[in-house]
Amino acid sequence: MQDKIEEIMEAARAHKDLYEHALPMIASENITSGAVRKLLASDLSHRYAEGDVGDRFYQGCKYIDVIEGKAIEYAKELFNAEHVNVKPISGVNANIATLFALTSPGDIIMALSVPEGGHISHAKYSVPGIRNLKLHEFPFDPKEMNINVDAMVREIKEKKPKLILFGASLFLFPHPVQEARAAADEVGAKIVYDGAHVLGLIAGKRFQDPLREGADVVTSSTHKTFPGPQGAIILCKRAVKDEIDEAVFPGTVSNHHLHHVAGLAVTLVEMMQFGEEYAAQIQSNAKALAQYLYEDGFEVLCEHKGFTESHQVAVDVRSFGGGDRVAKKLENAYIIINKNMFSYDKSPEKPSGIRLGVQELTRLGMKDSEMREVASLIKRVVIRGEDEKRVKEEVIALKKDFCNVRYCFDDGNAYKNLVV
Repeated sequence: MQDKIEEIMEAARAHKDLYEHALPMIASENITSGAVRKLLASDLSHRYAEGDVGDRFYQGCKYIDVIEGKAIEYAKELFNAEHVNVKPISGVNANIATLFALTSPGDIIMALSVPEGGHISHAKYSVPGIRNLKLHEFPFDPKEMNINVDAMVREIKEKKPKLILFGASLFLFPHPVQEARAAADEVGAKIVYDGAHVLGLIAGKRFQDPLREGADVVTSSTHKTFPGPQGAIILCKRAVKDEIDEAVFPGTVSNHHLHHVAGLAVTLVEMMQFGEEYAAQIQSNAKALAQYLYEDGFEVLCEHKGFTESHQVAVDVRSFGGGDRVAKKLENAYIIINKNMFSYDKSPEKPSGIRLGVQELTRLGMKDSEMREVASLIKRVVIRGEDEKRVKEEVIALKKDFCNVRYCFDDGNAYKNLVV
């Protein structure tokens, strides 16, 4: 039986080796600090703490209370939030809890469609369908890669939704939260902002501040531009905290993942110290990469407005065989990205585009000059059609100088200190 275990261990080691040598550019991922990794492998990963701080259903939770209490305290401070819940175990879980808390079956909600950038948990076959909600999609301007503000306001007044859900999976520019607030008040709608992709940019004051702009609730995962452990968080106004908390526990979470809460608490401290510098470099790197790709002959979306204000760059690669073909070719060269639908696509399997994220490369110390190199490597694979194995060797050579985690207190090698 030992050989069966060894097969799993070997796959984990091979995975680590891949990412040690590759350029990780999936926009929904990041890498944690050494301190967070120690907590993820701690005894906290074995334990239960159903209930709230100071009011648990099990004994043995007094130190867990300290950890969860600190996570809540630090999140309130970092995001200037009236109330925080750190129990959701994923961004989708946070969205499920929030929609169950603030809607009833049959209610109308508004969100972005998936081809226009919306997350799958905003779609009719996910959380809205589970809750039996009537989903209306935001009017979208593909040239601006954003919600059409005037049409949105008209539709809010006409459709009278119970809930307006902002946020996206392809998220280049801030969403019009402030512009929606007056119309939402007029029809009695709550505003929820799914900040999963941009939470780190919000923490670093480089994107938008949805709570100040009028959102009642911010849901988010904690492992994208916010470089923490996989998990989620909900920030909300005090007026809806009871509904949110009950929908999380006991509604959709039994025991939350305590080692992840501890890792979240540490990452919140890291972002208090380094968040503004980190977010600024993410944004600078994304803009630089987009500009270099554009100069190299790629059809990068939204050139007329500076390409992006987030960590993401969107590229239409139909002329090179489409997103699926390009993503696979780049993977062969150890450049890890994903295919992505755009508003004019019909098939998620064969989309027009690719989505590039710079948040993990930034976390590993890359800056604008490295974005020039990254763009050149992508061009050589996609436009010039160079041998992918040869380009891979140059990717490995570039990556070897960028293996230390930055913007944290323990500036160590991201790969050498892994147990596996």
